[in-house]
Amino acid sequence: MKRRLAVLACITASAAAIASGGPAAASTKAPDYQVLAGGLVSPLHVAAGNGKAVLVSQDFAGKLTRINRDGSTGDLATGTPEGWEVAGSDTRGSTTYYLESVGAGQGDPAGLHGFLKSIDAKGGVDTIASFADYERRHNPDGDQRYGFGNDVSAACLAGWPAFAPAKYKGLVDSHPYALAVKDDTAYVADAGMNAVLKVNLKDGDIDTLAVLPPRPAVIPKGLVIPTDMQGGTFKVPDCVAGHKYAFEPVPTDVAMGPDGMLYVTSLPGGPEGPELGARGAIFKVNPWNGDVDLWADHILSPTGVAVAGNGDVYVASLFGGEILKFTCDGDRSTFLKVNMPADVDIRGNNLYATVDALGDPMQPPAGKVIKADLG
Repeated sequence: MKRRLAVLACITASAAAIASGGPAAASTKAPDYQVLAGGLVSPLHVAAGNGKAVLVSQDFAGKLTRINRDGSTGDLATGTPEGWEVAGSDTRGSTTYYLESVGAGQGDPAGLHGFLKSIDAKGGVDTIASFADYERRHNPDGDQRYGFGNDVSAACLAGWPAFAPAKYKGLVDSHPYALAVKDDTAYVADAGMNAVLKVNLKDGDIDTLAVLPPRPAVIPKGLVIPTDMQGGTFKVPDCVAGHKYAFEPVPTDVAMGPDGMLYVTSLPGGPEGPELGARGAIFKVNPWNGDVDLWADHILSPTGVAVAGNGDVYVASLFGGEILKFTCDGDRSTFLKVNMPADVDIRGNNLYATVDALGDPMQPPAGKVIKADLG
């Protein structure tokens, strides 16, 4: 189960990661930024919306928090029951839409729960759609193959660890993680389904817009991969060296550009490190027919995306320690160097971001929301 993004469970490997795609070009200006709020727990999502307040999801704490113009904060919604995760949000008019979920592991698909909810100006909460129910019925990536291909023998794979299946199809798993609202439709990036979904906000009907393609990587000889968060490791068998392993694509955010297309960040399953390099990507998804095109890759842990009015794309590189800028022509540069940026959003000429998103659980919460001028 990609509960709390299994991608985040790769911290052990990612802490030493380097961007194999080469460093981003130096930015011509180092933007200053203003801290809007601090002391936040796992602020993995930010939404600037169309009003004066900014919303931040303290995912693991199960809180959707409003940051007011004077810097004061208040919780708009909390995960229900206690322990549920609150993820991405978006606001249209006086209504805020947000995602809420809890995972039970791939061994118990019946224990999955995930919802799109709305909250109105008076605080009334409505449940619009159930993603776990949809996943159990349809499993959008159920026909998609992951792992090794037929070029790797069964004898070789006998030495492959059980915790990372050698060959498999998409499992029953749902983790609604980010959304973008346009008119009467919510586009949802589900990190468990490996899919982008369309939700009709009037009747709650869910459709699969697109399943992201697998993200293959060549396995190098001597690759050592983490097995858990306690420092356990496993050295892959030599016989798999040089063969491709198709990792899951794991969508982490979705934003609509001025061209009407959806920009979706993908954080591939498995470690991102010196051995396999920066394997994250941005896909462009056509909201009318679901066509998927790879738009940019070789990005280290892209977990948030926002598109400016001129078509420039900004991406939070969580373990890369920077917010990247891609022009509409594809030129890449560093917009801002910050520690562990998890998400970005844009309102007017300002970029909002969450930073210090993952901290030491034994220390006081240090997550922040910042604002920077786009220039």
